[in-house]
Amino acid sequence: MIVPRATNARGLAEHGWLTSHHSFSFGDYYDAQEMGFGDLRVINEDVIQGGGGFPAHPHRNMEILTYVLSGALRHEDNMGNGSVIQAGDVQRMTAGTGVVHSESNASAVTPVHLFQIWVLPDREGHPPEYEQQTPPRAGRAGRFQMLASGDRADEGLHWHQDAQLLTAELKAGAELDYPLRHGRMQYLQVAHGDLTINAQSRLKTGDGCRITRESRLILSAEQDTTILLFDLRAAP
Repeated sequence: MIVPRATNARGLAEHGWLTSHHSFSFGDYYDAQEMGFGDLRVINEDVIQGGGGFPAHPHRNMEILTYVLSGALRHEDNMGNGSVIQAGDVQRMTAGTGVVHSESNASAVTPVHLFQIWVLPDREGHPPEYEQQTPPRAGRAGRFQMLASGDRADEGLHWHQDAQLLTAELKAGAELDYPLRHGRMQYLQVAHGDLTINAQSRLKTGDGCRITRESRLILSAEQDTTILLFDLRAAP
């Protein structure tokens, strides 16, 4: 079953320096029917204007992943990490027993466009952790590339949950046939582009969809398209 969610159905926060679309309830956006999807709790698509940013703030007991699409994001935290996350980079924090961090646009003039993702951990109380990678872009051309996984044998970052985050870049006219693991559920988010899923649902930039009880995905790109795919434990 594929259940689309149009981009304009998402929550929207406009703060001048920040435009944020919320796939699930977050901040001032609340929808009792959109509290997450399995262990996936937050997908925020943020555009931070030059010079803007989030001051230091705390998190606990959450796996937090940031994927930068364009621009650059500056990060600092109370674990002693200070870095600039460039376009194509992926960063993961285990908030666990508690972290404090700040995020700001590394440029005074160029916007930074990113996804911030929260996944519920497998348990509370993990020690705080930080890691960052630059996955090779060739690894997602016409196929799925692993960005994060709960299995240390997988490529990408490691988070504390039985969940995978993958990304793919498809050229216009390309098709990707991807088998799905039995007994799982998936969420697909279109970062930009236009594609058809299993010859039944057409999604464009900003759209997402819940996927349950499907054995495979056949993705047909109508335009150059970038997607994120979450592979999750099935809900009880």
